[in-house]
Amino acid sequence: MIKNGSVAVGDTEMYYAAFGQGKKNLVVLPGLSDGLATVKGKALVLSAPYRAFFKDYTVYMFSRKNNMPEGYSIRDMAADQITAMRQLGMKEACVMGVSQGGMIAQYMAIDYPEMVSKLILGVTAPYANDTAQAVVKDWIAMARRGDHKALMMDTAEKMYSDKYLAANRKYFPLLAKLTKPKSYERFYRNAEAILQFDARAEASAIRCPVLILAGSEDHTVGREAAGELKKYIPEAELYVYEGLGHGAYEEGKDFYDRVLAFCSKGESYD
Repeated sequence: MIKNGSVAVGDTEMYYAAFGQGKKNLVVLPGLSDGLATVKGKALVLSAPYRAFFKDYTVYMFSRKNNMPEGYSIRDMAADQITAMRQLGMKEACVMGVSQGGMIAQYMAIDYPEMVSKLILGVTAPYANDTAQAVVKDWIAMARRGDHKALMMDTAEKMYSDKYLAANRKYFPLLAKLTKPKSYERFYRNAEAILQFDARAEASAIRCPVLILAGSEDHTVGREAAGELKKYIPEAELYVYEGLGHGAYEEGKDFYDRVLAFCSKGESYD
């Protein structure tokens, strides 16, 4: 099954892409890029890294809901994500959050432990540290002056390894032209929520198994973010990709193999 869909959340809807036919569920939450473009209509493209999951899992990748009010917080996003999962009939799921998605996933596990069987936190942090604050504020400033090329170029420079950048930097200006949104309001809502995020006081309440995946050269949430997560969730497993950065989920060749192995370990729910 490869499906593009949407689910009602309050007075609006939330887009999702689903793929696979397994009885177990993997819920995937993307990062701040969702503020520029949702998953709508992209199920076939998004499914590529998850082919090995298809037999045993149905994978759901969610966007944030379409209409986000002013002051919409990471915790609010977690509550709405749980609503969407329940609307689709899920009783529990293995949840993977990448970057901002990992922040949302933390509150899902804190506030709704019965819904999160396992938690994968990719290139994320337990709070908006100094590095994340500076980076996100710069991106907001670029968006406010309408400099989409600068926003996309800086995002790439902050994400990828030197090797990847050397091979692909020439394509970034074209990509910027193709990805400029009609409005940045969705981006602002997501970015502003990151700036207010801080789960340090509650992260120790997470009781499900946790896997932290990070890059040693992360210039978006900082090199220390993975260690900080491990400090507040001491029972978590931690793996760091040496030499990779915030794009470790794209550049790490065994990233999704690690996710599948972690989700599948000891799983037996219907």
